[in-house]
Amino acid sequence: MSNLPSTTGNERFNAEAANWDNNPSVQEATRLAYETLQPLIQKLSDEKKSTLDVLEVGCGTGLLSVRVAPLVHEIVAVDTAEGMIEMLKRKTTQPDTPKNILPICKLLEDPEDPALPPSGEQNPAGARRKFDLALSHLVLHHIPDLRPFLRMLLGCLKPGGRIALTDFEDFGPEAIKFHPPSKLEGVERHGIPRQWMEDLLKEAGFAQVKVWVGWKLEKDIGEWGENAGSNGDVEKKTMQFPFLVCEGVRP
Repeated sequence: MSNLPSTTGNERFNAEAANWDNNPSVQEATRLAYETLQPLIQKLSDEKKSTLDVLEVGCGTGLLSVRVAPLVHEIVAVDTAEGMIEMLKRKTTQPDTPKNILPICKLLEDPEDPALPPSGEQNPAGARRKFDLALSHLVLHHIPDLRPFLRMLLGCLKPGGRIALTDFEDFGPEAIKFHPPSKLEGVERHGIPRQWMEDLLKEAGFAQVKVWVGWKLEKDIGEWGENAGSNGDVEKKTMQFPFLVCEGVRP
């Protein structure tokens, strides 16, 4: 969950990696993401007759990767935080974890980055593999400029390949409360504005663009403090955050 270009971001995610999976909100957000994306991934896998190759950028400890892996041929899971990738590598050694996950620690900026697997084993230094599907979950709000990121994803896809990117929606000033005040550093934007994201995807070259609310996450906002509302009541300690699913196809 942390394809971050900033040193600050990586330091935070490295420090939190060991206990990342113990965060109930992280687990719930990943569960809801998987349940929302599963029908799309299963449909694509059926169409590809189990040859579906997937790229996940900002995979974190692989919470989503591990769920997706049984549905696909292989998932290449990329993150910039070494601590997160180390946790995923440990998971892949466990007997109950799918063995078709390839963890890579890299800030991915180029579809032809040598860190990515080659398109053919006979030419390991040649062109890089292209994917049927690219995923990211809770990554977009950390990336300073989404334009090159989206163009990079486009370049990682086969013709007809798809993206399914999920992140919380910028629904107004209250969206800032998704992160507690102590974790606002390294957050580039407080959610994704729906129409803005749709326009960016089209600008990057994606076709069949669709941005829609996939689910809502009930999240603890207690660290923002209890404030009296206009009627004198104490405001609740949780808030619902809508999550967008951003889809597009490489022509």
